[in-house]
Amino acid sequence: MATDYVAHRRVSPVTNTWLVAATIILAAQGIVAQKVRVEETLEAYPAESVDLRCQFVDGGGTKLTQVSWIWEPVDGQRDNIAVFHPTYGQSFPNLSFKDRVVFLQNTLENPSIRISNLRMSDAGRYTCEYATYPSGNEQGTTTLIMLAKPKNSANAVTVQVGSKSVVVAKCEAADGKPAASIKWLATVGGNHSMSTTNGPDGTVTVRSEYRLVPTAADDGKEVTCMVEQKTQERPWVQSLKLSVEYPPSVYIEGYDSNWYVGRSDVVLLCQATGNPAPSTITWTLASGPLPETVVVENNKLTVRKVDYSVNTTFICEAKNKHGASRQQLSTFVTEEERKMVQGPQTGAVIGGILGALLFIGLIVGVIFFIRKLQQDVEGPPKHKPPPPVKAGSSTEMNLDDESSGALNGGAPPVLDNSAREFNDAAAGHHNDLDSSNHELPAANISRGESFVSSAMYV
Repeated sequence: MATDYVAHRRVSPVTNTWLVAATIILAAQGIVAQKVRVEETLEAYPAESVDLRCQFVDGGGTKLTQVSWIWEPVDGQRDNIAVFHPTYGQSFPNLSFKDRVVFLQNTLENPSIRISNLRMSDAGRYTCEYATYPSGNEQGTTTLIMLAKPKNSANAVTVQVGSKSVVVAKCEAADGKPAASIKWLATVGGNHSMSTTNGPDGTVTVRSEYRLVPTAADDGKEVTCMVEQKTQERPWVQSLKLSVEYPPSVYIEGYDSNWYVGRSDVVLLCQATGNPAPSTITWTLASGPLPETVVVENNKLTVRKVDYSVNTTFICEAKNKHGASRQQLSTFVTEEERKMVQGPQTGAVIGGILGALLFIGLIVGVIFFIRKLQQDVEGPPKHKPPPPVKAGSSTEMNLDDESSGALNGGAPPVLDNSAREFNDAAAGHHNDLDSSNHELPAANISRGESFVSSAMYV
C-alpha cells in the first residue's frame, strides 16, 4: 500500500523546484569540495609517453601525509603503481610498470608521473589518491585511452569462371583501436561480408571479403577497399584488379574476301584471349598439312603467294591450362582480282534526301507566305454590285445567255431591244425557218419582281 501511495502521489510544482535547486547546490558543493586536480581523459599511442598530472589545491589547514597512484585496468581491480612519502621517498610496487614510471616532481603538492614505452594493456583509470589529516583520503581520476593505428592490407584472390559466388578480394584492418570500418567501391556486381576479432591487448582486427559470381568479363575489373579509423587523418584506399581465369577465346581476322591467283603476302591473324594467356597457338588446314607457300609465326599466318592450294579452310587453336578453343575460316580463291565497286555512302544518301526535303519545304513556305501577303494587301472588295432596276426605270439589267438561263429557271433567255433587232435581221436571211417559231418578248425585270419567266408554249 505504501508503495502504491508513493507511486501515485502527485508532486507539486513547488516540490519539483526545490528538488532541482537542491541538485544544483549539491553539484556545486562537489565541485568546490574537489581538492585533487587531474585531467579527465587522455589519449596515447603504443611506444609513446604520457604525463598524468595531479595537484592538491586545498587553501590550507590540511596536512598531506602520502600520495599514491592506483591503476584500474578493469572494474574491480586496483593496483598501486607509484607511491611518494616525504620521509620514505618513492616506491613502485607494480612490476609491470617498473622502470617505466617516474615522478616529475618530488613534492606532495604536485605528484605528477610520467609513463614511458606505453603498451596497449596500459589503458584504464589512474587515480591520484592523497592521505590527508584531518579530512582523510582525497582523490582524482584520469582515464587513459590507448589508440592504435590499424595495419591495413588488401589483395585480390585468383578464381576461375564459375556459377557460384566466391571470394574475389579481401581487405583487413588489423590491431586497431578503436575498431576500423571497411567499405568497398566496385563497378562489378557483388556483395561483401565483415568479421571482427578482439585481441588480448584491447585491439580489434576487422576483415572484409568481396564476393561475386565470376565471369570472363570480370577479369581485370577494379574493386577498391576503403578503411576509416579514428587515428587516420584520411581514409586508407587500395584499388585491386580482379583475377578471373578462363579458357581461351579465339577469332581470326585479316581475310578480305579478295584472294586471287598471284596475290602475294596476305596475312591472317589468330587473336586469342584467356587468363592465363594462351600458351600455344596452332594453325592447321581442314584438308591436310599447310602448303609450302604458307608461313606461320606465332599467331600470324602469311601466304607468300596465293594459288588454289589455299582455297581451303584454315583452323586456329589456342590452349591454356583451363582448356582449348578453336575457330575456322574458309577462304575462296578466284582467277582474277575482284574489283571493289564503292557504292554511295549511306550517310551521304540520307543527307541528300533530307536536304532535298528541307529545300522543298522552304519553297512551299515562301510561296504560302507570298500568297498570304497578297491577300492581306488586296483585302475584301470595296464596292457592291448594282441592284436590279425597277420596271419603267431608265436603267435596265442586261443578262447574258448563261446568266439569264439560270435566272429564268432554265427558260429561253430574255432578249432586250438590240437582241430583237439582231434576231429580226437573222430571220430575213433564213426564210426557210419554221413559221411556228415565236419571237421571244423582251424582259425588263424590275426590283421586287420575280426573276422566273412566265411559261412558254411551244
